[in-house]
Amino acid sequence: MSKQINVALIGNPNTGKTSVFNALTGLNQKVGNYPGITVEKKEGICKLPRGVKAHIIDLPGTYSLNASSLDENVVIELLLNKNDKDFPDIAVVVSDVENLKRNLLLFTQIKDLEIPTLLVINMSDRMNYKGISLNIDYLEEHLQTKIALISTRKNEGIGRLKDLIANFKDLPITPCLNASEIDQDYFDNLRKAFPNQLLYKLWLVITQDVNFGKTDRKEIDAVANFKTKSKGDLKRLQQKETIKRYQFINNVLKKGQTIDVSQAKDLRTKLDRILTHKVWGYAIFFVILLTLFQAIYDWSSVPMDFIDNVFASLSEWAKDMLPNGAFTNLLAEGIIPGLGGIVIFIPQIAFLFLFIAILEESGYMSRVVFLMDRVMRRFGLSGKSVVPLISGTACAIPAVMATRNIESWKERLITILVTPFTTCSARLPVYLIIISLVIPEGRFLGLGYQALTLMLLYLIGFGVAVISAYILNKILKIKSKTFFVVEMPNYKLPLFKNVALTVIEKTKSFIFGAGKIILAISIILWFLASYGPGEQFHNAENIVKAEYITQNLTEEDLQQKIASHKLEYSFIGITGRAIEPVIRPLGYDWKIGIAIISSFAAREVFVGTLATIYSVGSDDEETIKNRMAGEVNLVLGGPLFTFASGISLLLFYAFAMQCMSTLAIVKRETNSWKWPLLQLVIMTVFAYIVALLAFQFLK
Repeated sequence: MSKQINVALIGNPNTGKTSVFNALTGLNQKVGNYPGITVEKKEGICKLPRGVKAHIIDLPGTYSLNASSLDENVVIELLLNKNDKDFPDIAVVVSDVENLKRNLLLFTQIKDLEIPTLLVINMSDRMNYKGISLNIDYLEEHLQTKIALISTRKNEGIGRLKDLIANFKDLPITPCLNASEIDQDYFDNLRKAFPNQLLYKLWLVITQDVNFGKTDRKEIDAVANFKTKSKGDLKRLQQKETIKRYQFINNVLKKGQTIDVSQAKDLRTKLDRILTHKVWGYAIFFVILLTLFQAIYDWSSVPMDFIDNVFASLSEWAKDMLPNGAFTNLLAEGIIPGLGGIVIFIPQIAFLFLFIAILEESGYMSRVVFLMDRVMRRFGLSGKSVVPLISGTACAIPAVMATRNIESWKERLITILVTPFTTCSARLPVYLIIISLVIPEGRFLGLGYQALTLMLLYLIGFGVAVISAYILNKILKIKSKTFFVVEMPNYKLPLFKNVALTVIEKTKSFIFGAGKIILAISIILWFLASYGPGEQFHNAENIVKAEYITQNLTEEDLQQKIASHKLEYSFIGITGRAIEPVIRPLGYDWKIGIAIISSFAAREVFVGTLATIYSVGSDDEETIKNRMAGEVNLVLGGPLFTFASGISLLLFYAFAMQCMSTLAIVKRETNSWKWPLLQLVIMTVFAYIVALLAFQFLK
């Protein structure tokens, strides 16, 4: 059995690198962050021929080893640091058959680092369609490598790719060209000064801002300080290097690649003309959003009702079958209802991620970014700000991280500050349960009122984010210039495997990430709701019996009154009563107040909290929705969740700061507590005022 080998997947953005990663690893993958930084790290395990195991790292997309972002720095730092545990035994460079010339720049640079490098040419199924033919033998000979021609869509060439990775020791490590010819004297002096180091590695250390981890710091500093040229001269040398590499690539492709323009059938231009049109582009995007939100409601109603009833029955079963006691109460009134409050939303969250994955996979999302740049620029943002704002519909944390691709610090800071206004999937459970309680089920022009309300909340969040950006752009006196460049990938039918893996991975991380918090909070809340100090709690039965002695209550009604009295004087009841005067003007009672506070850990905790509080002392087999619908406003009378209080609550959650994890990531990205604290105070005050006005006006 051979040892595990490290494989680095490297390539330009939009070359299908993720598809190759999914084809190799399947479900044997995990997503985390690189230690100490907010760049996403994807890794997985692949079984190769002869029992070889490959540890595959999907590195962030990069155009070259001349880093201009944090993502690209990660690639360089790994390739230059042999002491890193993930240092690759083989670099697999993924290229796109239609953009081979541009993709080969990165390939030739990695070859200069003398790492065994394999070239993967992806999307081979498009060659006939685009009139492209390749001379693989010629390309392998002149690029000094082996080539795997694959199609992840048709699952072709994956077996050969695995064979080539397993036999990585047979790959030549000689560079494709001699890049030092751009200034022979300079590179000769560099070689003499550091005779034991790889020449191209020395060049990258001098020209890039790279962190080398465990590498000898003194040696690296000595190389970095090798100053025989000014910054301007080094920049000119980098440009010369790029030109020389492209001259070599052009010469190779003259014989290695043939493109018959007459065969190329270009539908892309016609589609772009419609989808990025200054009128039709926005109309189509709006229709897509409408369809998306209507489908989220229509398709998920059956599985949601089923899950809701299952958890209600499970809670009842636990009470009936297990012996009476604290553990049974914890399970039936705390853990099961708490978890039910999040599991019920799996269908809708899965559908949301499904649609987002399809839009990204098809290439349409890049058109949306381009389209929205026209709007964004008027508000002091870049078109690139749309990426965090749209990805914020999944979660604010990766959305805030995604701002690192924005070059201008001012635009990046503004985007970080306004992104939490975008409706994240953690808010979705709150929106869905409240909308189902207070918005009728009728339809307008075939579209449900509930779906329209949900879409309106997303649009309001996005609108407030953009208006806030405009105000911040006027207030913040930070000078910066930037330009907007976005790559338009080819349109393609979404690959089922990629979409499925994205939905599974995102839903799983959402459920398990929220599940841990909800489980912990459910236990704490159950304890606080089941125990309390003083006579009013401990002597509840006698107090209630004395109070209702003149009324002929049934045993069931009496037990309900006792449970309600104990809850009111429990630890959680006392805490809730203390904060109730602050939230009563918004139409909320103390139970909603507790749910709002606990949901600062994670927004989706709101429903689980109310499910736990309403379950304590209740013997009824009821669903979460029914329990919430049956709650009574003790001050005003009538249902607690009315149209006025429901809209107030929806608007509060639309504008309030999302969660403490978002605060932490904003602090990390801005390297200061000033911005997240300002964000927290301003968003909370704004949310409170809007919710107050909404309730007072609508009641």
